[in-house]
Amino acid sequence: MLTYAIILLAITAVGGLVLAASVLREKLAPWPLSIVHALLGAAGLVILVLLALGESTSMQSTVALGLLVVAALGGFYLASLHLRGKVAPKAVVIIHAGVAVAGFLTLVSIVVSV
Repeated sequence: MLTYAIILLAITAVGGLVLAASVLREKLAPWPLSIVHALLGAAGLVILVLLALGESTSMQSTVALGLLVVAALGGFYLASLHLRGKVAPKAVVIIHAGVAVAGFLTLVSIVVSV
């Protein structure tokens, strides 16, 4: 199941790059892509939470989950700005992306080290 979470989160990251490119050009991101990005990210998080509840998890997976939850909270903030028709601050987008990438790479390192 960890592989499925990684695949979902990788697809989420690709969408996030497109969204971030819009914001960095000071334009509102495409709303449909924002929704798909959020849903795929949430699905990946749900899988990770289920894994954490069902199995003994490593410290790496706990750290990855924590980082991705923090990224999701940042995503909620970004979505709230988007709903109000405001372009998100570039710094917030970069921090959101950086935390999400750190969580994703931590997950990938679990699979690679096995």
